Amino acid sequence: MPVRFKGLALVAAIGAVALGAMGPASAQAVQERTIRWGHLNNTDHPVSKGVQKFAEIVAAKSGGKIKVREYPANQLGSEMQQQSALRAGTQEMQSPATTSLVGIVKDYGLIDFPFIVSTPQQADALLDGPLGAALLAKLPEKGLVGLAYWDLGFRNVTNSKRAITRGEDLGGIKIRVIPNPVYLETFKAFNANPVPMSFSELYSALETGTVDGQENPFSVILSNKFFEVQKYLSVTNHTYSTNIILISKKFWDGLSPDEQKILQDAAIEARDYQRKVSREQAKAAIDELKAKGMAVNEIAPVELDRMREKTKPIAEKFSADYDPAIVKLFNSELDRVHALKP
Repeated sequence: MPVRFKGLALVAAIGAVALGAMGPASAQAVQERTIRWGHLNNTDHPVSKGVQKFAEIVAAKSGGKIKVREYPANQLGSEMQQQSALRAGTQEMQSPATTSLVGIVKDYGLIDFPFIVSTPQQADALLDGPLGAALLAKLPEKGLVGLAYWDLGFRNVTNSKRAITRGEDLGGIKIRVIPNPVYLETFKAFNANPVPMSFSELYSALETGTVDGQENPFSVILSNKFFEVQKYLSVTNHTYSTNIILISKKFWDGLSPDEQKILQDAAIEARDYQRKVSREQAKAAIDELKAKGMAVNEIAPVELDRMREKTKPIAEKFSADYDPAIVKLFNSELDRVHALKP
């Protein structure tokens, strides 16, 4: 299958980069550059920590010639606006959730399917393997280059009405979701009222009661102080979210091979650091959210199984709209990662 071979070749290339540590590049091959990196998170979020680590690595590998300037908290616009800037070559880097790429590469919607993985190890294996590579291979023709996948985490539901202990408890709740059809259908399956909305509008919408709840990883809930306007946090782990490290293809094509290698190496090295930080911070965030007054509840495994069954038709419905070769690869990769031991 051509897509699979292409994906595997890209994985091999990334693996070679990750394994072959390089010293500072030759002075002749590296120019003075400043990279503007934008994202929607605050500076206490693990994505920001990853950007800071990336900047340190790049500075060391480039002899201080390549500088990374971070623009957190939507300073450069929404994720969609920043993607447009990357494609136009007016911004260099960005770390959005892959969810926001669905309008550019539709097949990224596969990652948003509910309950496809249940552990971080399964998620890493899926993204760092042939599927993740095959999706990366679709980006250059859209004006983007993907360097790595970082951890955003499992998404969980908060709301101001009641604890969610089973799927039926979502009935009637107005819940903000990412403007993405898979997310809309997921919550409609439980008779919730999903409301697509930009992240930048979310806190105000929760505060005013425009929506009753939202769903995000623990670190996002804490970093954005949703505990101030939400009472209940239910550990649904319904979707795993990842940030993708994007660079403008116009900018990338203007780099020397040494400069490209510096950035690719740094993205992989910072990925491993960022995932560790993100997962440690997620565990700590639960206790902190409890301390700040949120009522946190787990969901019984039998109820999670019922929720998983309820959402299976969503995968079947949307898979019909994606590249058949990618869907086939996706399903085979799920079989592989589900067999992995925790």
